[in-house]
Amino acid sequence: MAPGLESYLIVFAVAAGVTLAATPVVRRISERWGLMVEPGARRVHERSTALLGGAAMFAGFLSAIGAAWALSDFDVVFATASEPVGIVIAALVMTACGTYDDVREMSAPAKVASMVLAGSILSFFGVTVLNLRLPVLDALILSQDLAFVVTVLWLVAIANAINLIDGLDGLAAGIVAIAGLAFFAYSIKLTEEEVLLPNNIGPLIAIIASGVAVGFLPQNFHRARIFMGDGGALFLGTLLAASTVSVGGRSSEPFAGQTYFLFAPMLIPLIILAVPVVDVLWAVLRRTRARTSVAAPDKEHLHHRLMSLGHGHRRSVLILWLFTALMSALVLYPTYTEEGEVIMVPAAAVLVLMLYIVFHPILRRRTA
Repeated sequence: MAPGLESYLIVFAVAAGVTLAATPVVRRISERWGLMVEPGARRVHERSTALLGGAAMFAGFLSAIGAAWALSDFDVVFATASEPVGIVIAALVMTACGTYDDVREMSAPAKVASMVLAGSILSFFGVTVLNLRLPVLDALILSQDLAFVVTVLWLVAIANAINLIDGLDGLAAGIVAIAGLAFFAYSIKLTEEEVLLPNNIGPLIAIIASGVAVGFLPQNFHRARIFMGDGGALFLGTLLAASTVSVGGRSSEPFAGQTYFLFAPMLIPLIILAVPVVDVLWAVLRRTRARTSVAAPDKEHLHHRLMSLGHGHRRSVLILWLFTALMSALVLYPTYTEEGEVIMVPAAAVLVLMLYIVFHPILRRRTA
């Protein structure tokens, strides 16, 4: 029998509460040790800000995993201990390597190697893509070698997407909070439809990722008193990758709500995470055309472009949060209603939001 909603809410509260309590402590430690991010040409913040936010989020994550393990409702999820252990180890690796990069700065190949290591750990412990359903086509049962490659590439892609979108106060944390909650709701529906087995760990990791992000936001929203850094961004990316692999890579049976996404479960997280996914694809294309390193930093990301259009720091963040919420609605509406027409509601809202983004700064300049 699958865990009940009340148990998931308890785990969410533990993740958010512990992160909320740990963040100020970590901030003071960071300030005492002089681990600060100074303002610079590549940054938009205007004052020295503490690092190490990833450590606070990891504490919230461990506490939430411990709470879930202590609740008998999750016995079915922890019956096979390998997957939870693998996710904890992979998250620790990414948090540690990302934090080291925040403090000492790692080379791009070394960072990619750490992501490959984390993806390898997930695959080794069984958190891997078993079935890959391509649009319209039947599900493919992957060989062990191919499943390993797909899992590692998926983690590298998601982790980098979250890392690159972390350019404004609260932006990445808010997107993960919304996306994690949306993917939790999606995976719960799949469990109810018996498309997923009750022991699937995906919903648990999704709700923990959302809770950790919510707990971190009060100290991270503009003007941020602490940054998550690469340690936090790569950590959150690992949780989202583990959750989406566990759900999208295990749901081989189609159901009515998937019709509007070509019966391809792995498309769902890409739609929910459209903001960071589009941003990372645009960054790769932009830097490839400029013949610079893919890892070379710049100020041409989506959030930078919003600010250059005239939207302020907070409004730019809220716009991208809203866009993530609308894309999540685009997934959840047909999933829960099985009515394709309802897609037009969030689709129209996305169009209105895009028009607002473009024309609002122009109208303000004309009326000024």
